[in-house]
Amino acid sequence: MGLRILDRYLAWAVIAGTLLTLGVLLPLLGFFVLANELEQVGVAGYRLQDALLFMVLSLPRYAYQVFPIATLIGALLGLGALANRSELVAMRAAGVSVGRIAGAGLLGGVLLAAGAMLIGEVVAPVAEQRGIEIKRAALSGAVTQQTESGFWAIDQGTYINIREILSGTSLRDIFIYQADNAAGTLIATHAQGARYQNHQWVLEGLSRSRVSMDGVQVERLPNAVWSSLLNPGILEVVVVDPRILPVWGLWKYIRFMTVNAQDASNYQVIFWGRVLYPLLTLSMVLVAIPVLLGSARSRGTGVRAFFAVLVGILYYLVSKTFSYLALLYGLSPLAAALAPPVLFIGAALLLLRRVG
Repeated sequence: MGLRILDRYLAWAVIAGTLLTLGVLLPLLGFFVLANELEQVGVAGYRLQDALLFMVLSLPRYAYQVFPIATLIGALLGLGALANRSELVAMRAAGVSVGRIAGAGLLGGVLLAAGAMLIGEVVAPVAEQRGIEIKRAALSGAVTQQTESGFWAIDQGTYINIREILSGTSLRDIFIYQADNAAGTLIATHAQGARYQNHQWVLEGLSRSRVSMDGVQVERLPNAVWSSLLNPGILEVVVVDPRILPVWGLWKYIRFMTVNAQDASNYQVIFWGRVLYPLLTLSMVLVAIPVLLGSARSRGTGVRAFFAVLVGILYYLVSKTFSYLALLYGLSPLAAALAPPVLFIGAALLLLRRVG
């Protein structure tokens, strides 16, 4: 019973330290996001309250991105408080092994990793997509929505469905629906593609159907000019970076690229990094424990936080190095994503063995 209480006590120290760290980091990140959005406040209908809402809806993704380093800082701060009060020294003197302390810390890490995955794979994609829709609607003045069937918009009474946005200036598979109430007709236009040039859209490969009480008239045109409030600046906001999709959405995107003979190596590295995300969080907890046990009360909070930042920078450099190796030299994306956390876990285990 006593050991189980001790495990919960140590795990809670890691969790509380991480939550405290996030409570400091997220407002700072939110400030920078808002500062960036202020440049567009006043453009079209984009107001300060829209920028504030966009910032709030973006925070779950930023929380997910900084969670590993926040876990490292939190473990150092939470367990460091116990070291400052000589509680870790007392535990060691009472016969609690280094492995037991590490296991209890990892218990907190597992719970944190589960929470981070919930935020990153469930909450963040939905929240950020909603933020993008709000920003898009404010900047364009049109009612828009992103669905599984593509991008939908209402532009001056015209319903538009764009199945694929290649870039802000290049579209593919476009459907345009217009109702002429006076004439009692419905005009449905399908274009194979569209490109933006000379401040206007040029539709290519058109098939236009005019539906009325007299029947259906079909007209085919090689190209035609299309006037719309939707412009490349608005559509750039629409294009969702596949890296912020949930992991299952990213997997579908990779399969789509593979089927279409496109290089998906970069996204495969990101995908495996997301799958191995819990391992990264646990490696950060493992790194913190030998540092604390080795220093006991000899290092202050500022030194530990500085060490955590250095480890975070080192991890970023190592992970980027392996990503480039995968892209340039054909290294397996799984190996590139697995190598950094394995290296850090290996280093932490060696330090734990030395301290023990």
